[in-house]
Amino acid sequence: MTTSTVVLALAVFGASAVEMVEALTIVTAAGVTRGWRSALEGTMVAVVVLAALVIAVGVPLARLVPINVLRVVIGALLLVLGLDWLRKAVLRASGHKAVHDEDAIFAKTVADLSTGSATEAASAPAGSWRHGRRDATGFTVAFKGVFLEGMEVVLIVITLGASSGHLALASGAAGCAAVVVCVVGYLVARQLSEVPENAMKLAVGIMLTSFGVFWVGEGSGLHWPGSDLMILVLVGVFALTAFVLSLAMRRVRPSPRAAATGSVPSK
Repeated sequence: MTTSTVVLALAVFGASAVEMVEALTIVTAAGVTRGWRSALEGTMVAVVVLAALVIAVGVPLARLVPINVLRVVIGALLLVLGLDWLRKAVLRASGHKAVHDEDAIFAKTVADLSTGSATEAASAPAGSWRHGRRDATGFTVAFKGVFLEGMEVVLIVITLGASSGHLALASGAAGCAAVVVCVVGYLVARQLSEVPENAMKLAVGIMLTSFGVFWVGEGSGLHWPGSDLMILVLVGVFALTAFVLSLAMRRVRPSPRAAATGSVPSK
């Protein structure tokens, strides 16, 4: 495998793992409060829809669009996506944005879903609410959580896979991430805060930004020194930039609201 394919596989795996941890948090909360049958059914339907999107959009892009045009357009999209991840990671590392806390998100989701569950359980026939009939709320919450988080995975798989000609590799890396996250989630139950998600987001943001710059250059006719090895140089440059910015931002006092640790952080 070349340097670019290795970095590509790592980028897709890392990005997919981050999004799937967030989806797992929502599915677990839906399963605990509304019943596992509906939560798992919603998850499976969302996965099927997302896989269909990869096949319907990714394959035509890889086969029909000229590779240089694809790399410029997709490189620009990756730059936007990667820089957004980097911006949030730097803000979190410097204390200007609350750290993404999966335990807090889990607790909030459970509280929201539990609001009406007691009334529903009391009015439903004995034994039917959690174990018998399907629960529409649990299905919908799980479906929306997996689908919305998975859309970013689909975007990354299609952009990285189609523009590099390795759509199958990108899809496989995303599939491996799904298996790993599900296994780890099963083993550690709700201890999702142990996953170093914020560090993973920083690493993925660096790799996506590096790929974006590399492919915009290649698609525009630029011959990078060292060919694929230049990706590692770009990774190093953006990693150093993020580190320096984080240190500089720590000298700037964050606002009390941004620095609050008790609130559930946004994505």
